[in-house]
Amino acid sequence: MRTVALSALLAAMLAGPTAAAGGDEAAALAQRLTIVDTHIDAPSRLQRRWADLGTLAPDREFDHPRAVAGGLDVAFMSIYTSAAQDAAGEAWQSAHAQIDAVEALAARHPDRFALLRAPGQVAAQRGQGRVLLAMGMENAAPLEGDPAAIAGFFDRGVRYLILAHGANNAFADSSYEAAPRWQGLSPAGRAAIAEMNRLGMMVDVSHLSDAATRQAVALSRAPVIAGHSAFRQLTPGFARNLDDDLARAIADRGGVVQIPFGTSFIDPRAAADLQALYRARNAFDARAAARAAAGEPPEDRAAFEAQWRREHPRVVASLDALLDQIDHGVRLLGAAHVGIGSDFDGVGGYLPVGLEDVSTYPAVIAGLQRRGYSEADIGAIMGGNLLRVWAEVEAAADGRR
Repeated sequence: MRTVALSALLAAMLAGPTAAAGGDEAAALAQRLTIVDTHIDAPSRLQRRWADLGTLAPDREFDHPRAVAGGLDVAFMSIYTSAAQDAAGEAWQSAHAQIDAVEALAARHPDRFALLRAPGQVAAQRGQGRVLLAMGMENAAPLEGDPAAIAGFFDRGVRYLILAHGANNAFADSSYEAAPRWQGLSPAGRAAIAEMNRLGMMVDVSHLSDAATRQAVALSRAPVIAGHSAFRQLTPGFARNLDDDLARAIADRGGVVQIPFGTSFIDPRAAADLQALYRARNAFDARAAARAAAGEPPEDRAAFEAQWRREHPRVVASLDALLDQIDHGVRLLGAAHVGIGSDFDGVGGYLPVGLEDVSTYPAVIAGLQRRGYSEADIGAIMGGNLLRVWAEVEAAADGRR
């Protein structure tokens, strides 16, 4: 159990949800369990505007005081780059700047954060009030088309890689694109899977098209993860989420589906809006490129986004939407193949009521307790399953440096 007093941390908070939202029993269990969240988008927000996440940062969803209050042990910092940065040749620099920011955070607050490179380090490093910072890369754009570049990012601490994000790229087709480019993975994408296996880096299939996901699972010699993907069965037509057959394929190979908290992933109405938004953005970008090539003035992107928001008001969801996703995953795959990847700081605050930041993991635990989950299964879902898969990926590697 952590040595930092929970009550002192809560007293230091200025406002917002706290670990106590889940009840005393759930809050205590959150401190005993090893909680692993595979997707927190703090680095890209730090790049846009710095905040000291070692102290309370009210405009963010991840910071040290609330992470400790919520029982978070391992926070995977997402190194995210966009399709626009890929097209502009800016992704490599952006990725390294975000990794620099994570390293700076740990160096500035060595009593509050520590960098995490391997699952075997967790037991020795957790506790004493520190949150362990691992890293994953969301979008292979920083590789600039070269699978060999994965090794350099592995050396900097990246431990999972998502080949594509909101658009098709040099490595894979995206779930958000209506027209595939590669019918799944490109030759470079296939080589990237092999390189990740060689190094001991987890393959994350979130955001990939169905064909790319199926191919990645089949090609990988080690279990794969879906680091922040929910189940399409509960969000019909939302290609960003996994259909049941793909989820079973991941589990059958020993992998785990990490369910996000964002309303757009777990509520069917919000999911339909998000799918449409990405397609509209891709169409906007295509028009922008055509207008630029023709020497015409650009469209107003801010006006486009504002009009979209007016026409698609936010859907309000509850904790039950997340719990329903977890229930579906456990019924389909078993409790050994389900986990959490919140997407905090990556969904524009579009989160269910009661799950507003990293202090709220006890609310998830309390919800699972109400639905009859055992402590062992809760521990597996909240972090144990991901650590098992990470260790298996590491053990299968044949070229770690």
